[in-house]
Amino acid sequence: MSTIRSVTTTDAPIVGFSAGTAAPLSQAIVHNGTIYCSGTGPLDPESRTIVSDEFEAQVRQTLTNLIAVVEAAGGRKDTILKCTCYVRDRESFPAFNGVYREFFGSNPHFPARTTIIATPHRTGVQVEVECIAAVAGD
Repeated sequence: MSTIRSVTTTDAPIVGFSAGTAAPLSQAIVHNGTIYCSGTGPLDPESRTIVSDEFEAQVRQTLTNLIAVVEAAGGRKDTILKCTCYVRDRESFPAFNGVYREFFGSNPHFPARTTIIATPHRTGVQVEVECIAAVAGD
């Protein structure tokens, strides 16, 4: 039987869904050499507040938080296989692509990706990203 391991890191924020509650999720789960990351957003890991109202800054912080979780689980940016991205406004899609291309541009490949126009649950959040990655060396 394969081991299922939950991953938590303080290098990326995890917050409750309402004041004073713990989130009913893991930042990531690792199973059979695959990392399944929960969605993360543009929150500062220490203050757990939104880093900026500016969309591109939110995308950069969101991807930085995602990589922190992937690394805590034993992966790297270049082992990300698939991202599911949630963007609040359709008009932000070109800006999202620009930051995403810049962020993953040094990889030997871009992850497979789905992008959905959706309203994130937290007021002020304009983007959320989740991913599936391989554990490095597997």
